[in-house]
Amino acid sequence: MTSEFDLVVIGAGSGGVRAARMAAGHGARVAIVEERFFGGTCVNVGCVPKKLFSYGAHFPDEFALAEDFGYRVSDWTFDWNTLRNNKTREIERLNSIYKRILDQAGVTIIEGHGRIEGPGTVSVGDRLIRTDKILVAVGGKPFVPDFPGREHVRISDDLFYLEQLPKRVAVVGGGYIATEFAGILQGLGCQVTQIYRGELFLRGFDTDIREFVAEQMAEHGTTLRFNTDVVRIEPGPGGKQVFTDSGEQLIFDEVFYATGRIPLLDNLFADSAMPALTPGGAIMVDEHYETSIKGVFALGDVIDRLQLTPVALAEGMWLAAYLYGKDKPLAPLDYRNVATAVFSHPNIGTVGMTQEEALAHSGAVRVYKSSFRPMRYTLGDRQVRSMLKLIVDDASDRVVGLHMAGEDAAEITQGFAVAIKMGATKADFDATVGIHPTAAEELVTLRQGERITV
Repeated sequence: MTSEFDLVVIGAGSGGVRAARMAAGHGARVAIVEERFFGGTCVNVGCVPKKLFSYGAHFPDEFALAEDFGYRVSDWTFDWNTLRNNKTREIERLNSIYKRILDQAGVTIIEGHGRIEGPGTVSVGDRLIRTDKILVAVGGKPFVPDFPGREHVRISDDLFYLEQLPKRVAVVGGGYIATEFAGILQGLGCQVTQIYRGELFLRGFDTDIREFVAEQMAEHGTTLRFNTDVVRIEPGPGGKQVFTDSGEQLIFDEVFYATGRIPLLDNLFADSAMPALTPGGAIMVDEHYETSIKGVFALGDVIDRLQLTPVALAEGMWLAAYLYGKDKPLAPLDYRNVATAVFSHPNIGTVGMTQEEALAHSGAVRVYKSSFRPMRYTLGDRQVRSMLKLIVDDASDRVVGLHMAGEDAAEITQGFAVAIKMGATKADFDATVGIHPTAAEELVTLRQGERITV
């Protein structure tokens, strides 16, 4: 049978849409299959609505700060329905934009559940589609462990469409989603308890930053319960009763679980077309994103790489150029020194190695740290602080890690990420004249470092 398309993409999230558009731009006949919403997790129940809610959660602090500058901000009120509905309107606008750019690129849009029946064959309902190549870009879904009462919890997706904002909330989990949600809900006026079974949340981030964020969150009202696990949840007259492994019984109006995400493989492959998976359930791919099934590729959150929207976009562009471009990529995509942010309260920005990773890599590093009170808080008595940290390879003088927690952390880190990607040394940082007065200038004025060896 003659192929109907050169490429069929299953999943219209960030990576899938970018790959489809770029492949079509290279002249390929492309179709994209989506069963839920265009833009994927990031646009609909991830980065975009989360950041909008994070903005909203900062206004109570801004109102309090305004008093220190002579403004009288009194009797303000907050309407959850307004924030939620305005967010939904913006997401719907973005959905339509994603459809429009696919149309303009000449990509055929097929709405429904895509299933890979075998190499070169995709089914959508009763329709069978023949294609030369298939790209899986379906992303992930929230994971909730199996325990008594799991039917009484909510997942991260639910926050964005709540009918009303609860007063007492438990957020279970220690990753960046759980930590972001705890900060957002606390800022919006909820009484928040974050529960995590480990000693300290945000595993994988630099330890100093993790400890600093925990201190700041606790300082501003979030209850943190580390080394605590939920054993069961029961509904009760006063709310949802959460029983912990230490014998406590806690009462909340809502319990949100943010205990990780797993690849969304539900009914995606026929039994004979299932590719090899990693021990964690992700699709295994080679350096060209090809699975163990010839002609079937995968990228984004469904593979075992970095689960970040800009990474999925880069993967999509790389793969489209590799498959259909005139100028093929000369090397596989480089995952080193990818900057990222956590929109917790306070925000985190990070690029490069943690102190632990740098020590394991080189054996000797120099660490430069600064913790300070941002200038705009100095007119009052609110104890808001920021923290900066540079990690320098002692032998080469290269800055191999930059970590920040505090206001504008993501924006500041993005700019410095370019320098670190280019191989900047501590001497380069020292030779750069800072902009005064700013928080970012601290990164080019750090002089007192500590040499640490394994």
